[in-house]
Amino acid sequence: AHGPQTVAAYLSGQLLTEDYYVANKLFKGFLGTPHLDTNSRLCMASAVAGYKRAFGADAVPCSYEDLEEAELVVLVGSNLAWNHPVLYQRLKVAKERNPLMRVVVIDPRVTDTCEIADLYLGIRPGSDAYLFNGLLAWMDAHNRLDSVYLERHTEGLEDALNAAQQNSGSVEAVARECDVDPERLETFYYWFASQLHVVTLYSQGVNQSSSGTDKCNAIINCHLAGGKIGLPGAGPFSITGQPNAMGGREVGGLANQLAAHMDYHTPGARELVSRFWATEHLAPALPDAPGYKAVELFDAIERGEITALWVMATNPAVSMPDGEKVRRALAKCPLVIVSECVANTDLLPFADIVLPASGWSEKDGTVTNSERRISRQRGMLPPPGEAKHDWWILCEVAKRLGFSEAFSYTHPWEIFDEHARLSSYENSGETQRLFDISGLVGLGQAAYDALAPIQWPVTQQAPRGTARLFEDGRFATANGRAKLLPITPRPPAQPLSDDYPLRLNTGRVRDQWHTMTRTARSPRLMNHRAEPFIELHPDDAAQAGLTDQSLATLTAAAGEYRGRVRVSNAQRRGEVFVPMHWTDCFTKQGRSGALIKGYTDPLSGQPEAKQGAVAVSKLSIAWQATLLLANELGTQPSPWCRSDYWARIPMASCTRWQLADSQPVKDWLAQVEAWCGMPVSLWCDDPATGRLRAAGVVNGRLRWWLMVGPPDELPGLAWLEARFNDATLETQHRRRLLAGCDDGAVDTGPVVCSCHQVGQASIVKAIHAGDTSVEALGARLACGTQCGSCLPELKAILEEERPHARAKQTANTEVA
Repeated sequence: AHGPQTVAAYLSGQLLTEDYYVANKLFKGFLGTPHLDTNSRLCMASAVAGYKRAFGADAVPCSYEDLEEAELVVLVGSNLAWNHPVLYQRLKVAKERNPLMRVVVIDPRVTDTCEIADLYLGIRPGSDAYLFNGLLAWMDAHNRLDSVYLERHTEGLEDALNAAQQNSGSVEAVARECDVDPERLETFYYWFASQLHVVTLYSQGVNQSSSGTDKCNAIINCHLAGGKIGLPGAGPFSITGQPNAMGGREVGGLANQLAAHMDYHTPGARELVSRFWATEHLAPALPDAPGYKAVELFDAIERGEITALWVMATNPAVSMPDGEKVRRALAKCPLVIVSECVANTDLLPFADIVLPASGWSEKDGTVTNSERRISRQRGMLPPPGEAKHDWWILCEVAKRLGFSEAFSYTHPWEIFDEHARLSSYENSGETQRLFDISGLVGLGQAAYDALAPIQWPVTQQAPRGTARLFEDGRFATANGRAKLLPITPRPPAQPLSDDYPLRLNTGRVRDQWHTMTRTARSPRLMNHRAEPFIELHPDDAAQAGLTDQSLATLTAAAGEYRGRVRVSNAQRRGEVFVPMHWTDCFTKQGRSGALIKGYTDPLSGQPEAKQGAVAVSKLSIAWQATLLLANELGTQPSPWCRSDYWARIPMASCTRWQLADSQPVKDWLAQVEAWCGMPVSLWCDDPATGRLRAAGVVNGRLRWWLMVGPPDELPGLAWLEARFNDATLETQHRRRLLAGCDDGAVDTGPVVCSCHQVGQASIVKAIHAGDTSVEALGARLACGTQCGSCLPELKAILEEERPHARAKQTANTEVA
């Protein structure tokens, strides 16, 4: 099959707005295919749909400064401390300055964000709609609705209230559905209803659901009902993760959009965009119906409907749900083109054509963040080798297809100028679009290069941008009124069962981002969580016969996942958390996407990544081992990758491999010689326990080091890693190789502060020496003095160790 409907593009929030604009213009405007979507579908589509249903436009009403001006901040499904650490620090400082400010954290997991919480509600996963429907019903029952605001500026209250009262009519009923204490629940309701300046900040815990749009609207309903919007320190605030998830939405990067915040169903939009792009004469013409959303897109590829796919700046072989199905689709697709700046990803083996693209520090253009703020991204380095900017690559393809005149850009400012002109094109009267950056038209290259961050809309009436939307109570709907929606809560699409009795949650860890193609290049960032893991409540771990740091398998209807167990009271009973980051480049069967079925929200198309169903079992192994190899030997998959479990952990001077397998090894010395292709120089073993340590030294240089035994027996690796840098091992160092450390070497423990590489043991030692505050620890060790994301963990260690330190000091005083 051929023709425009067989061609597709899958883009990313890591593209700049200018890249996005050219891609959207080429595929929809000139190739005539609607099948262009973005990985923002996986994170923000439900938030977009919720705003559009309520406000008539994808318009985040708030600014970051509203968090600092609020009397109450409600964090829902957001581990702000780890995922937005700079914003978290702003909120933390604001709370310290204003003792009257309260923070409520709503999350199934106890996270580091709870450190600043005045109230924590550990709700059952997926029960958010019950919670906020209950809040709406409570506000009505206690006369806390803003009747004046509702009458002047909204519609739909009666239907929304009826729905809320039917399914969430009492605190007791909501408490049962959410599995929380009724008194704590009513405290939250009272706080929310009693304050005008309330910001509800919500993220993937709300969006990544088969009913995510409804959950977003349940939150928005409460803000509209209380008039808590369009004011300083007030509003429903959806926060994104990717640097340009909003910029992609502005240009039309979603399959259900055309361009410039216009959809296919927007009256006259198709003709307007076609006139602006001058595509009326083309056959095929601009599409007249939405294309396939992300999950639908890969389903269509598997069916053979899509025969050519261009992927830019994303890794769907890892990040998509139903991971094995997506890989089958990619393998089947006749033509897969990948624009990438990293040479080794899980997607590249499926590519027929790989185009070297510029990376983040080389790109030049703009991005738009969660508060609608457009910022310049200025490249610091020239693209290496043959790497080119994505917009340039797209333009060259367009020219070779005969569209030279429409894609003759020579600089990103020309693309941005066209994007700005489209935002204001025929944008007036009753159908005026909210997204309007006409005030940035005609900047020229010099002004574009000097552009300071600014929030849209940017118009003649608002030349300095717009910090806050809907201050006048007029919305972007046809009648200017915001809509309250009747919400009927729905359970997760995948029910628990005897076969899969545990509820699965997925998410980020502190020091990694997306699929680790960039962050894993930093050994410092690998120190915090070095391997894929499975976080379980102690009761669930005990029931499965698992202990902390043992290896386990998660099984789901879609696939399997293997990781190291972390036993934690932060987890609710019956629930499991796994990180989203690990790929086949770094581990065996550690991809969380393999566990997630492709259930989506019917309105937004966003997949349900937060509420899977799994079973856990112990991974049967005969041995575990740690293998360190010189970097030139150990960065790529090798014979040991046939083991049942492996994880590759980049280090500065060597590569660490954690290995485990169910088959016993009869002769470890022969095994490691076969693995490394060089003889054993030193070894010691204990056949009774199966423990062994060995090393390979060639021409005086350490080439590999092996320990057979569980990883908790590892010495601190800093000294050992340094030996891989020695041009010739000194005699005393060679003697200590099997011990793995020098005489008197101190193990600093697991890294807590990645910025300054401060380990837990060093922190504990300092606390016992009298540094019993975060400030004192920072002064002595520098931990917590840079990005701040380790501060909650520092405080947790302080809370645990202070009593021991005081007892020790008391004992020393008594002895003295």
